[in-house]
Amino acid sequence: MIKDTSLTQPLDRVVIVGLGLIGGSFALGLKAHGLCREVVGCSRSRSTLEKGLELGVIDRAEPDIQQAVAGADLVMLAAPIGATETLLRAMAPALDGNTVVTDGGSVKGNVVAAAQSVFGHIPPWFVPGHPIAGSERSGVEAAKVDLYQNHKVILTPLPDTDPHALSMVAHLWRGMGADVLTMSVEQHDGVLAATSHLPHLLAFSLVDTLAKEDENQEIFRYAAGGFRDFTRIASSDPTMWHDIFIANRQSLLDVIGHFGRGLEEFRAAVEQGDSQAMLGIMTRAKVARDHFTKMLAKRAYSKTMTEKNIVFTAHHGGEVKGAIRVPGDKSISHRSIMMGSLADGLTEVFGFLEGEDSLATLQTFRDLGVTIEGPNNGHVKIYGVGMHGLLPPHGPLYLGNSGTSMRLLAGLLSAQKFDVELTGDESLSRRPMGRVTKPLAQMGAQVVSREDGTPPLKIQGGQPLKGIHYDMPMASAQVKSCVLLAGLYAEGTTSVTEPAPTRDHTERMLRGFGYPVTTEGNRITLVGGGGLRGTTIDVPADISSAAFFMVAASITPGADLTLEHVGINPTRIGIINILKAMGGNLEVLNPREVGGEPVADIRVQYAPLKGIHIPEDQVPLAIDEFPVLFVAAACAQGTTVLTGAEELRVKESDRIQVMADGLQTLGVQANPTPDGIVIEGGPIGGGVVESHGDHRIAMAFAVAALRATADITINNCANVATSFPNFVELSRKVGMKLDVAEVGESHV
Repeated sequence: MIKDTSLTQPLDRVVIVGLGLIGGSFALGLKAHGLCREVVGCSRSRSTLEKGLELGVIDRAEPDIQQAVAGADLVMLAAPIGATETLLRAMAPALDGNTVVTDGGSVKGNVVAAAQSVFGHIPPWFVPGHPIAGSERSGVEAAKVDLYQNHKVILTPLPDTDPHALSMVAHLWRGMGADVLTMSVEQHDGVLAATSHLPHLLAFSLVDTLAKEDENQEIFRYAAGGFRDFTRIASSDPTMWHDIFIANRQSLLDVIGHFGRGLEEFRAAVEQGDSQAMLGIMTRAKVARDHFTKMLAKRAYSKTMTEKNIVFTAHHGGEVKGAIRVPGDKSISHRSIMMGSLADGLTEVFGFLEGEDSLATLQTFRDLGVTIEGPNNGHVKIYGVGMHGLLPPHGPLYLGNSGTSMRLLAGLLSAQKFDVELTGDESLSRRPMGRVTKPLAQMGAQVVSREDGTPPLKIQGGQPLKGIHYDMPMASAQVKSCVLLAGLYAEGTTSVTEPAPTRDHTERMLRGFGYPVTTEGNRITLVGGGGLRGTTIDVPADISSAAFFMVAASITPGADLTLEHVGINPTRIGIINILKAMGGNLEVLNPREVGGEPVADIRVQYAPLKGIHIPEDQVPLAIDEFPVLFVAAACAQGTTVLTGAEELRVKESDRIQVMADGLQTLGVQANPTPDGIVIEGGPIGGGVVESHGDHRIAMAFAVAALRATADITINNCANVATSFPNFVELSRKVGMKLDVAEVGESHV
């Protein structure tokens, strides 16, 4: 029976069998963090044990394995994996069921098979493990006390693994600062074959191939940094990697075959001078690496999104003057990638928003087999694959924090021939998706969410869709767009009736790609079975981003600011209408149409604002702009009342409650209601407010500092990059006093 130490007291004795880099670093970590009272080293090499004692890596040396492990709390096998069965067989007589045994081998199938061979079953006290950390150096001299700090450790428990044993091993690794994950043996060996074993094999092979060339000395003399970086791991221990390749032979052969097919595709493209194919491969590779680097920093194998706490310090006062152009419209950027990918031929996009949300959409379509070049300063080239040319992705599609991406893709992908899963970060994983899964189910789609209606969404492919008429219970451009995009593939007519006007970018863009869409009053209709033609799209500046500066200029005495090339789609101008109703001084200059979307320059000058009851017909037209409009209300004379805006409670945060809490912290009287808020205008003080990871909340409070009597500190601002990556730069340009810092970590 394994003793339950409750993980509160150090273990009495831990034995390390195999005192090299992995075992030695494990020993140092245990000692440094007070996780056990005695660390015993066991090795066939007396010189290794002597060196371990000399360096202080172990407390005691014991060359006899049975004497070493008898009565130990835990044994760590850190010898080459080829020796696992021999070591288990040697120690078996001394194991009485009270000792937990784990290992650090890079292949788990081989280790589990060894245990099965020795014991006839997998003992409950055996916990296979693998730290994803290492070095090209080896031996006890290479041991590092912090080798596992901030590195992942994968445990592969079996069905009969004792929970106390698993908890003990996980506790020790976490105590050394590691991030502990669990997965199946089979999944582990497949993943590691691709991400670790194949790269090492390629490095060994490349160096060996070049070393056999007649001019090898010249080759290595002039090798650049890229060659050194790529081949560094060829200096790893050949014996160890020989054992790993043999132990994980089948998984490694599978991934070599897959890589070989990709390499042959690249070779053929080079041979034929196929520029599009070469650019497609290299662009997909570059952005995939960039995307997954960002993705894994936020949510790797675990469900918790941990990232640096970006803190804004908005110094009180400042001015707002000049002329600026804010980034491209996020809604249009999303849709340009989606429709360009489904079109026949080339689509070029100018002014694409290079924020996290729209980049998540772009990466998703690369994962679906579409060749996309860029973005380069807002310029994107999309080589469309046609309505039925998308390919099955190799895994779940990660959409970060983008609710627009998930809801629109749910409709678009529900008619494809393949299964797909849509996932997101922790914030997106809390947002309701029932509003899109319900109408999709009526069309015949199979889209499954969690029981509470939140992501991930699992979409079953191959479902024939039929057109429906859908009366939306709540005004939502995302729901409308989801149904219309599914309707492209549906048999017959699909129509949507909306209770109030919402942004119509989907309808406008479909027409721009040559797809007939009719709008009669509040009813939008299309017939399935058509196609899209590649086109050119000029994305106007995002009015939702411009809104922060509209309010900034409206509340700052002496302000005079021009916002250039702003999209003024009639379904998006609630911010202008509401500010004018409050007494704001806004002029729409040089109105024009670009790519089917109306744009204009907007000049905003300071004017005293007054509180109003915001008309409910303006709510859908300004749904994303209310956080900063609440700041305008706090600066207005009198009372501002908002009703009919319950959707604000299910955005990236509960924007009604979060803004009310923040305004109250700053001394403003703000009373939330179920579907809105009541704000009394008055002085704004300073203080510390929480954005709860919501980009629009963070930017709204930065604007509030223009009228504050003291500085405002805003926590959890990292997600500002999702919609407005150069917000800080433009804020400083117009005269706002905004500082940015990283302070520790935040769990959003």
